[in-house]
Amino acid sequence: MTNYDDIRFYEDSEVQKALKDYIKHPMIKSLLQYTFPNVAFEKIEEKVLSCNSIRDFQTRIIYHTVQKVLSKSSEGLSYSGFDRLKKEESYLYISNHRDIVLDTSLLNVVLYESDLKMTASAIGDNLVQKPFLLALSRLNRNFLVKRGLGPREMLKSSQKLSEYIRKLLVEEKRSVWMAQREGRTKDGNDHTQQGVLKMLAMARQDDSMAEYFAKLKIVPVAISYEFDPTDVLKLPEILAKRMETIYIKSANEDFKSILKGALGNKGRIHLTAGEPVSAEDLYEIERSAGSVNEQLQNLTASIDRRIHKNYKLWPSNYIALDLLNGSSMFKEHYDTKHKRQFERRLTRRVDFKNALEVNSYLLMYANPVINQKNLK
Repeated sequence: MTNYDDIRFYEDSEVQKALKDYIKHPMIKSLLQYTFPNVAFEKIEEKVLSCNSIRDFQTRIIYHTVQKVLSKSSEGLSYSGFDRLKKEESYLYISNHRDIVLDTSLLNVVLYESDLKMTASAIGDNLVQKPFLLALSRLNRNFLVKRGLGPREMLKSSQKLSEYIRKLLVEEKRSVWMAQREGRTKDGNDHTQQGVLKMLAMARQDDSMAEYFAKLKIVPVAISYEFDPTDVLKLPEILAKRMETIYIKSANEDFKSILKGALGNKGRIHLTAGEPVSAEDLYEIERSAGSVNEQLQNLTASIDRRIHKNYKLWPSNYIALDLLNGSSMFKEHYDTKHKRQFERRLTRRVDFKNALEVNSYLLMYANPVINQKNLK
C-alpha cells in the first residue's frame, strides 16, 4: 500500500469487497432502485456484483444513474470540443464548479461517450464523512482533498495531494478533474483560484512552471446549466458575503444541495472543452512574466478567459441581465415564453421586498454574460 492511502480511491482489486460491504446499505439500495426501477433487487445485486473494476462500476451502474437523473430533471445534455482531444492522452480538466456531484459526473459521461479516458476527481473530505458516502466516492475514482486543517497540516496535505495528482497524470497516465476553486461558485462569477494552480505546482520538482504544466496538459472546461436548482440555497451565503457577515453552514446543507442538484429542474446543460493550454502558451507566459507568482496569475487569467469564452449562454442568462439593468438590450436572445418562465421562477424564489436579494439572484444568472462581454 502507498502513503496515499488516506486520500486515494479504490484499487480494482478492492472493488468487489466494497460492493459486497455496502450494496445493502439503505441509501445505496435506494440509489440502485432509482437507477433501475421495476427491476427485482436480486437482479440489480447480480448486476452490481458483476463489476470487478472501477470502470465496470462507472459504466454499468453510475452512467445509468446519471442518465436517469438527466431524463427526470433536465431537457438534455449536449457537449462540444471534446472531439479535439486525443483518445490515448491523459488530461487535467479544470472546470467551473456549480454542482457538488453532477459537474464531475456529467464530465465523465461525456468522456465515456467520446471514448476518452475518464477522470479521477477531487472531492472535499467534508462531503464524505459517512462511511457509505466515502465508499461510494472511492468506487467513483474520487480522491480526497482535506479541509479544515491548520496552516502547517494544510501545507503537508497540499504537498501530498500535489504529488498524488502528479502520480496519476504523469506516471499512470490517468486523467484528473479539479474544480477551478475550493467550493462551488455561488454567484455565477466563475474565476480560478490561484491557490489551486499553486498547489498543483508543488510537485513540479526540477521542472520550470511551463515545463510542468505542459506535462499536465490542462483542458479548461465550461459547464453551463440553463437553471441552477440550488440557486435559492446559495442565496443566504451570497447575501452574507455582500453584507460582510460570517456565514455558517447548517448541519445538512451540503447533503440538501446534493439532493436538490440531482433532482431539481436544470433545463438544458452544455459542456465545452476548450483548447488545451499548449506548451507554447505556457512558455509565452514564462517569458512575459517575471516571478513565479506572476506566471501563476497569468495562467489563472488564461484559464478564466477560456472558460468564459466557451460558457454556453442560455435565455435565462440574457433575461437576468436585462432585468438587472431594466433594459431589453439582449432581447434577440430570448422570446416572451422564456421571459415569462424566468420571471415565474424569480417570483417563486425571491423576496421582492429585499432589493439586495433580487439583485443577487439576477447576478447569479447574469454574471456569465458580463464575463463574456468583458472578453471583448
